[in-house]
Amino acid sequence: MTTMPDTRICRLHAQGDLRVETETRRDPGPGEVAVAIGAGGICGSDLHYYQDGGIGTIRVREPIILGHEAAGHVAAVGSGVEGLSRGDLVAVNPSHPCGECAFCRDGLRNQCPNMTFLGSAMYLPHAQGLFRDRVVVGAGQCVPLRGDVSVSEAACAEPLAVCLHAARLAGEIEGRRVLVTGAGPIGAFCTAVAARAGAAEILVTDLQDAPLSVARRMGAHHAVNVATEAARLDEWTRDRGQIDLVFECSAAAPAIAQAIECLRPRGRLVQVGSAGPTPLPLNQLVGKEIAVQGTFRFDEEFAEAAEAIATRSIDVRPAITGLWPLAEADAAFAAASDRSRSVKVQLSFADA
Repeated sequence: MTTMPDTRICRLHAQGDLRVETETRRDPGPGEVAVAIGAGGICGSDLHYYQDGGIGTIRVREPIILGHEAAGHVAAVGSGVEGLSRGDLVAVNPSHPCGECAFCRDGLRNQCPNMTFLGSAMYLPHAQGLFRDRVVVGAGQCVPLRGDVSVSEAACAEPLAVCLHAARLAGEIEGRRVLVTGAGPIGAFCTAVAARAGAAEILVTDLQDAPLSVARRMGAHHAVNVATEAARLDEWTRDRGQIDLVFECSAAAPAIAQAIECLRPRGRLVQVGSAGPTPLPLNQLVGKEIAVQGTFRFDEEFAEAAEAIATRSIDVRPAITGLWPLAEADAAFAAASDRSRSVKVQLSFADA
């Protein structure tokens, strides 16, 4: 009898208590695929769980395997699975809507109240995530990437999908003046999406120079450090605003206020970043007739993101600023927390 090796996992037990452990490995069943994870990106929600024990009212109430941005190679295929073969590079979609509720039937699958989203502490029991060297998931959650790209690039499909969904809700981008507030991973990818969509001019703002340098490589025409050179925004606030469209990725009240000041009358603010209660300059919002559009996760955009990465019609490589071995997970989370030197930090499972 052959003993199956254990799977290494990155599990959060409580605020600040991150452990690399093992769990029993299993084979895929009918309709399932086993994926040997190669890389997994550390998201802002992972950081909040680790640093704060939760996000707003969502608290970590039991041990949870973190991670929802991951890719790897198919290690085994269960019965009845077609279109996937051992060795295929796949991005793992962490989103699994029920497909039966009113929202799913209406095409709003990202709004499904019965959603299982891997690596989320929203519900109890928590949905265990993808920071493990091998995971079994439904075959439909595996999107193959046929291009000659790395597993680290493939692991960016989830955050890129978030930005593609935001762009879909934003309306026309071609020929527009676009502002992206916050040059973290989502801001970087929103910049790349706007550049590919033909934005005439892209301005990116942040409080740190390092992510702004990455934003330039992702397609920004202008990068402004609002901590040290806020006066440069005067060019875009004159005459009641010069910006047509904003992707607000910081969820910071000062950035939102600056964005609204930069928007022209009847401009559009797409709120990508999320936080708790946040003050808004309602007088300007109303007086300039600004349209506000929220955006949440993604649906079919995940496959679109995988295709964009596979063809490098969007090159995500400049945003990947760190790749740490699983054994050094705490150091990886520390690096991801330091925005003066990091944008997208990933855990590597290359030795799985």
